[in-house]
This record gives sequence, structure tokens and C-alpha cells, in this order.
Amino acid sequence: MLPLFDNVPTRRLPLVTYGLILANIAVFVWELGARAGRIDHYAFYPCAVSGPCVGPARDHLFWPEGTVTGMFMHASWLHLLGNMLFLFIFGNNVEDVMGRLRFLLFYVAGGFTAALAQTWVTLHWSGAAAASIPTVGASGAIAAVLGAYLVLLPRARIFTLLFGFLPWRISAAVFLAVWFGFQLWQSGFSATHPEQAGGVAFAAHVGGFVFGVATVRLFQVRPPLAPRRW
Repeated sequence: MLPLFDNVPTRRLPLVTYGLILANIAVFVWELGARAGRIDHYAFYPCAVSGPCVGPARDHLFWPEGTVTGMFMHASWLHLLGNMLFLFIFGNNVEDVMGRLRFLLFYVAGGFTAALAQTWVTLHWSGAAAASIPTVGASGAIAAVLGAYLVLLPRARIFTLLFGFLPWRISAAVFLAVWFGFQLWQSGFSATHPEQAGGVAFAAHVGGFVFGVATVRLFQVRPPLAPRRW
């Protein structure tokens, strides 16, 4: 299911959401100038939390710095555009409920939680080589946004393309439950079969989503607007 838009208005322009999208795009363009070297240095590495690191990972940043820089980097245009689509659809309403500063803090905290969740899984199940693979992407922070959206607007409707071409309106609760179920299943599979995970940090998605569900009320300052009728 490819989401395209929802039916929930906002009170004002979601400047932080748009700013995060622009920042991610700008960083990716910057990456293209010296791709491998910049990812190797500025990515987040689980081994930075608890070593040893091997290969290029030995040149890692202090792990809190790497967590922040890594969540603004992406492995490909497809990786970037997929993440930004989800942030564009779901971030504006969560920002509207939290306010701009609180939403930014929530987003970064979600990214940190996601990175630490992936670190725990990697260090627990895999060796130094797996812990020395660079982790990049906004997926963990965006997963926190999805978790918050589920709590705030479960009855919203998401316009999606089923199988990539069939139009379908689906409730946010169903869409996000299916999304989370897939991440949960894949996180267990990738923990036991990391060589078959395709380089996707599924545990980060699970950790970020759980963080969003658990903390959204702490950041919320106003109720969301009611969904429009379709």
C-alpha cells in the first residue's frame, strides 16, 4: 500500500515538517558529492555505543552526534523519497497537535530511541561486523510520528494505491497496524537472519513506533482537527 494523502486538515502551515523534508533533501544532495566517505564518517554505528568497530566504522563520530547526522542521511533516492512521503502525509497533523518546538523535540527523541533499539538488537544478535555497518535514514524518527498519528487519529482515512495502482481509502488504524505488524515481523527475522534483511533497520522502526505511541500524550498540547468527510 502506497499512501498519498489523508483527510485531516491542520490549523497552520507545518513549517517544521516541511523544514525537515528540505533538510533531508539538502543533506542527500550534499552526500552525492563524496558519497562513500561522507556516509562512512557521518552515519550512526551500533558499535559506537559498545565496540569494537571494524573497517571504516573506526572513524565514527561520538554516538549521539552520529545519531543526529545519520537520521538526516539516506542510502538512495528511493530511500529518501519513501521516507519523505510518509513524513509529508503524517507529520503535519502530529506537528499541529504538538506545536512546532515540541514536535521537533519529539522527532529527534524518536530518532534517538529508534537508533538505540536497533543498537540493542544488533549487539545482542550479531557480531562486530554487523555492528560496524552504517545506519542512515529518517525512518526511525518517522516511525515515531506514525505511532503518534495512530494514537491521535485512528479514524482518519488514508488514500492509498493498493499494489501501487489500485485506489483505496483505508482507515489510519488499519494502515498503521499493518505497517507496524510488518516491521515487527521483519525485525525478528532480521535479528536472526541479518544477512537477508536487505540492510533495513527494522528494529529501529519498531522502537520509534513504540516510542511515538507511548509518549505522544506527553507532547500533545491541543486536540487534532476532525477528519473531513470523503
